[in-house]
Amino acid sequence: AADYDLVVAQDGSSHYTTVQAAIDAVPDYRKAGPTRILIKRGVYKEKIVIAPSKDGVHLIGEDGAVLTYDDYANRHNIFGENKGTSGSAIIYIFGPDFEAENITFENSSGPVGQAVACHVAADHAVFRRCRFLGFQDTLYTFGENTRQYYEDCYIEGSVDFIFGKATAVFNRCELRSKTSGGYVTAPATPQGCRYGYVFYDCRLTADEGVEDGSVWLSRPWRPYGQVVFIRCDMGSHIRPCGWHNWGKADNERTAYYAEYKSRGKGASPKRRVPWSHQLDSDRDYAILDVLKGTDGWNPIK
Repeated sequence: AADYDLVVAQDGSSHYTTVQAAIDAVPDYRKAGPTRILIKRGVYKEKIVIAPSKDGVHLIGEDGAVLTYDDYANRHNIFGENKGTSGSAIIYIFGPDFEAENITFENSSGPVGQAVACHVAADHAVFRRCRFLGFQDTLYTFGENTRQYYEDCYIEGSVDFIFGKATAVFNRCELRSKTSGGYVTAPATPQGCRYGYVFYDCRLTADEGVEDGSVWLSRPWRPYGQVVFIRCDMGSHIRPCGWHNWGKADNERTAYYAEYKSRGKGASPKRRVPWSHQLDSDRDYAILDVLKGTDGWNPIK
């Protein structure tokens, strides 16, 4: 473990037995570079907060490193109030320049309504080879005006299972629908934001038993929601019409939904809703252009 600054092991064989204890040990506003934390194999049932002062936290999991909790929106807190969607997450990531690699983030509460696995409020957040498990509202790309990059990840859910305000790039990810009739994404892209969600070379798959033509690609949680799929392989569970207006015709004028070279049984360019777009080029969607912002951020190794 020489490559790591801190190591978490449930059996007490290393520095810490909980992930939160290791994060708490990271110096606030550390300037010397990232703090690399190895999480050894095990199922860690804990609520985790990475505070804004904990910048540059890198969590690297051994195979079988699972962070899990079972909160959900209608579960009561200590005051008998509903925890709400935001209160249901297993991990809250506020510190910038966060990275996670080879970790499973699991909300284990099942199909009980909104139940967030990962609440990402940080700018410059990177996830590589991670798994996000849940049903409704699995991955909350929470942070307005933040940029998030997901590479070779697996994200599953039923309804709105990728949602929020961030600009987020998903590169070579698998998006797995667990039930019929759901929505893969629910963007809340702020008005005037150049990009919302952009998916590159992703696979849209479904559990056995999910009906053909039953799942929408997206519905706009906020009027200016943006989603673009580039060269994605879409399974037969995706509805031919593709996109939903969340029951508001006005959203059809403000949301921006587009595809470039979708393929697979769920790709039906001629049957998509007329207010969506089929792009003839991906020139405006170089990954680094989507993420560079004003500081030239480049998360691609």
